[in-house]
Amino acid sequence: MTIAVQLNYSCSFGQDSTKIRSLPDGTEGERLEVIDSSTIHKKPWNMLDGKFSTLKFGVAFLFEYAGFSPDETVKEQMKQAKVELNSGFDVRDFRFLLSGQIKSKREITWKAGLMYDGSLKSWFVRESGIMIAFPEIRSHVFVGRTKEGFSLSKVMSGYAVEMMERHMASDPIPILADGIKWMGFLPKSGFFWNLGIFADWLSKGQSFSTDRWQLASRIGWMPVHSPKTNLHLAANIRFGHPLNDTIRLKSRPESNPAPFFIDTGKFPAEQSTYFGGEAYYSSGPLQIGTEIFWHKFNSPTTNDPLFHGGEIMVSYFFTGESRPYSTDAGNIYGYVPVKKSVFKGGKGVWEAVIRYSSFDLDAGTIKGGRFWKITPMVNWYLADFLRFELAYGYGVLNRFNMQGGTHFLQSRLQFLIR
Repeated sequence: MTIAVQLNYSCSFGQDSTKIRSLPDGTEGERLEVIDSSTIHKKPWNMLDGKFSTLKFGVAFLFEYAGFSPDETVKEQMKQAKVELNSGFDVRDFRFLLSGQIKSKREITWKAGLMYDGSLKSWFVRESGIMIAFPEIRSHVFVGRTKEGFSLSKVMSGYAVEMMERHMASDPIPILADGIKWMGFLPKSGFFWNLGIFADWLSKGQSFSTDRWQLASRIGWMPVHSPKTNLHLAANIRFGHPLNDTIRLKSRPESNPAPFFIDTGKFPAEQSTYFGGEAYYSSGPLQIGTEIFWHKFNSPTTNDPLFHGGEIMVSYFFTGESRPYSTDAGNIYGYVPVKKSVFKGGKGVWEAVIRYSSFDLDAGTIKGGRFWKITPMVNWYLADFLRFELAYGYGVLNRFNMQGGTHFLQSRLQFLIR
């Protein structure tokens, strides 16, 4: 079971803010509502306006349970990998978030985050920096620590993704990076882009820092874009120079309390190239999405390995809602709105999701293992601030010249007060 609590306090200082259009909400790329000082008395207690900047304060907490039932072969594989597969509860993370908008003629927003990682037992600075709007060229520039922009599911907020965890093939992509990212969308043509350049001068030594520098891009097209129906196609490519000329790819079975099922170990690599594609279609309550990636390394001693994997998922809202799509936050899906919560006599929102995913870390002379998993799950959004998730999964691991299966049972209770 995962429990997430997010409290947001917004406070701003100063002059009339009727021209303020939006704010980053401090949780990995989403945008906030307009704050109008002329109607500030109508806002909730946690929405204030001021002279120099708006301010929003957030607190988040995640706690989860995962149960595993491996067969005898998987038990032997875990033994050879020298890891333990134990069912139980685990602290996912705890975080503080700040965000706001500076009072200036040009739209300038900022955000800062600090997170305690339960699996690493350590604190980390999360997305932090400033974003400057350039409406003349229909784009924004972000400077600071942020998502690279590679992969829609990786850019989305972890609190808004359809499944409990992102798919395995996205794990080699760092969750954060320090640098500059340029994002834009052209409504008439449907063309959008994320282009970023990053370095490790601030993040060196952090768990997510795997490269001395990297260039990441995500370029896409929306042939269909409307409030109810969207078709999203994009290509991703990333170049990097692995830190200390070594790299290690590893992945959990889409369950944070689990150990790494597949793992290449460290190997020499002079350059990394990640590339792939994504396609998402949503119409009313139906959503279909797929991503597939290849991770290639210039490593002559290991025969230049090329690893690959991806996912395909289908989501359906039985209560008729749809997951909103945002072109302001990097062309991603956002939080599901709940029109009538169970606390007001409604049913909330019911969603069924199913995903098939796989990741192959056997390539060149590297034998990191192969794993595939199928996961059906149910999301019940009792209110805007409360979501319950229940998932069963079955996965097959090929490693150490053995093949074994594991049953997974996971649940999550997520509170969001914002």
